[in-house]
Amino acid sequence: MSGGSPPRNGFARVVPELMVSNIKLSMDFWCRCLGFEIAYQRLERGFAYLQRSDGAQVMVCQRDGTWETAEMESPFGRGINLQILVDEIDPIIRSLELEGTHFYQEPRIVWRRYGDREGGRREFLIQDPDGYLLLFAKTLGERPL
Repeated sequence: MSGGSPPRNGFARVVPELMVSNIKLSMDFWCRCLGFEIAYQRLERGFAYLQRSDGAQVMVCQRDGTWETAEMESPFGRGINLQILVDEIDPIIRSLELEGTHFYQEPRIVWRRYGDREGGRREFLIQDPDGYLLLFAKTLGERPL
């Protein structure tokens, strides 16, 4: 059975699809803790397309051996982190703290140089239930070097 509709703001140009060990656990974490909602899903395939109101999109799919280019071993996604820009970061931090989630990198403010200026962000890193590394960030603005 399928349900839902395409993402309300259209499909992003790049959307990661994460192979997960337990689709229900992953959907609960992504939706309840990280503020995503289901755009649409295909329950019979163990698949969900998730979105946030600020435009972030991700797909989660129950592992079945399809598209696995090598042996999958925890933590998944080694060598990649997913950067997710959000409009508001504090509600996500509070939700994760209430769950007792371990921060891979505690929330912090950073300024990074790009070109002739610096961009500021409040950010943190966590791992999802399968170990995918997620960097959530809220933009704080720019300043000259």
